[in-house]
Amino acid sequence: MQTLKIAGSPFEVGRQLGEFGRSAYHNKVRKTALWQRIQALANSAQAKQLCVATQVHHPDIWLEVKGLAQGLGAPLDEVFAWNCRGDLVESTSDGCTTVYGHDADGARVIAHNEDGFPQLYEDCALVEVTPQAAVAFTSFAYPGSLCGHTFAVNAAGIVNTVNNIRACQRPHGLPRQVLARAALNASTLDEALTVLTESERAGSFHHTLAQAGQGAIYSVEATGAHESQVRVIHRAGGHANHLIYADNVAQRVTASSGARQQRLDEWLKARGTAPLSVSDALAILSDSQNATLPIYRQAPDDPDDENTLATMVYRLTEKHVSWSLWRRDRVTPVLQGKMVI
Repeated sequence: MQTLKIAGSPFEVGRQLGEFGRSAYHNKVRKTALWQRIQALANSAQAKQLCVATQVHHPDIWLEVKGLAQGLGAPLDEVFAWNCRGDLVESTSDGCTTVYGHDADGARVIAHNEDGFPQLYEDCALVEVTPQAAVAFTSFAYPGSLCGHTFAVNAAGIVNTVNNIRACQRPHGLPRQVLARAALNASTLDEALTVLTESERAGSFHHTLAQAGQGAIYSVEATGAHESQVRVIHRAGGHANHLIYADNVAQRVTASSGARQQRLDEWLKARGTAPLSVSDALAILSDSQNATLPIYRQAPDDPDDENTLATMVYRLTEKHVSWSLWRRDRVTPVLQGKMVI
């Protein structure tokens, strides 16, 4: 896994992030069918509304997008549209599975499979970002995309993992990736929850949130068309990439997402009230009991065009967040770290 350290003004942060992803963006991302679908909408009324909303409500993130476009060497409207892909179309090639709970010592455990384009396996990074006037964070990064819509931990000890939701209704509002990036600027869980659930949004995401020094884990289905659903987690749980709390929101549930949620539910039922250890979380996120539609996805013919690119496990205590990142070696993590609060 590549690692990257960047710092500076919002524009500089975006520019450096763009330079990192420039080759993969031009040689791989722009050749996908999804990119072509998005670019057909880059100058649509919907894209223009998303653009205005971002400039008005999150001008610093707009500057980050402008820097990203410069670093990528690509037109601004093209890059912005790509970062609005889940707001412009119903279904995108972003999957993901998250499990969460408390271990035997009471620490919170949040573990996440980041599923995306298989061809980007060697082109993603774990990036440490130190903005000039905002909260620092460490996040998984895709070439051509803002940070924050995958898995991340910030300097305030807030962990945020994100699952794609393929909602049919995408009303006027802010892009979901912009809101996910904005949540990384929060100093408290309440601030992050406010950004994610009270802002007018277009696309939908599922977020799992917790903070070092705070006891709660939140599972949040943030939707634009309906009131967001927030659950406080008291026992181990899991979430694939479709809505499971709200039954009145039209969405597309792929066969993979449905199968992963079913396997999670079976696993959780068998566990009962047992605590969730780091090894437990890694084991279920490495599960391939369903050979056709597994939780851990490595098939070259995956029906959603997704593979598991990385698995991150966070453990939050009163004073710190420790983390370990696994890739194809499911025994030894490729990266480890600790955020002391």
